[in-house]
Amino acid sequence: MRKLGTFGIYTFDFEHQPAALVRDSVQELEQRGWRAVWFPEVGGREALTQAGYLLSSTERLHVVNGIAQIWQREASATHAASVLLADAYPGRHVLGLGFGGVRRPGVKPLAAMAEYLDELDTLTKESPNPAPQTPLRRILAAYGPKMLALARDRSAGAHTYHVNTAHTAQAREILGPDAFLGVEHPVLFEPDPDKARAVAREHLGPYLNTPYNIAKFRRLGYSDDEMAHGGSDRLVDDLVFWGDVDAVADKLRAHVEAGADQVAVQVIGTEPGGFRDAALAAAGGGAARARRPGRVEQSRPRFGRAPKGRGAVSICGSAARARPATMAPQPNDGTSRHFWRSA
Repeated sequence: MRKLGTFGIYTFDFEHQPAALVRDSVQELEQRGWRAVWFPEVGGREALTQAGYLLSSTERLHVVNGIAQIWQREASATHAASVLLADAYPGRHVLGLGFGGVRRPGVKPLAAMAEYLDELDTLTKESPNPAPQTPLRRILAAYGPKMLALARDRSAGAHTYHVNTAHTAQAREILGPDAFLGVEHPVLFEPDPDKARAVAREHLGPYLNTPYNIAKFRRLGYSDDEMAHGGSDRLVDDLVFWGDVDAVADKLRAHVEAGADQVAVQVIGTEPGGFRDAALAAAGGGAARARRPGRVEQSRPRFGRAPKGRGAVSICGSAARARPATMAPQPNDGTSRHFWRSA
């Protein structure tokens, strides 16, 4: 799991774009040196079919379901698809499992996930299919202590979404030094506080109005008053990292210092597809080392300012500045700086 690298891309865009555009986008991410792309399942495309398409469109990229909803398919279907992907694309697919914020009356999430994992384990033992070249890799969406413990004991690790760095540290403590921890975090490349917080509040609005996420944010330490009226400045600043490239990069590295193995960066405030050419903070030479008790240090690409003397590189030809999704695309006037490099 360490091969995923320190930073990856998290995007909703692949849910609704034409297949040809998805293919071109993911190929360009790979060409620019990104090691991993994460995507959710929210009612657009079937998650494991989508994973197979992304894998078939690339040669080295790691593809992570973040997450595939367990309510969407029987364990037998999940097992069959994930075994095929593991066999066809050795070591490149990670199956993230979760609920996608969906709850069923009378069903306890912890028990439902444990039962689903039991079925997957039984199917693995009894499967008539050839064993894949590399082991299946699965992680669980997990926030509370019990689900994190289940992720530690029954999977390769955990995936979190819209959490603060304090939660990352708590999750690492529960997971221990060896389990994988992938942390998604939204970023916005806008240095003006008022503009940035306005876009961030628009992004957070749906999450601040659903019972499941409200409970999660309470667990993260935010009061009901802080969640009202679009969220307090503290909540907004913790859950959406904004600023110039270097400021955002520093904030993202805080998750790594707190215990994340990979931070999956979700770029907001751009037109659909803008993650491809938003100024995401380039990797300079050398490697950043994450130090954690009980773990061998891993060399990882650095996420930060482009080295002096090296030209900035765009992930594609057009210029995309941070802006609300309702605004029209801006023309490429040659004035925007692009900081995409490998991560």
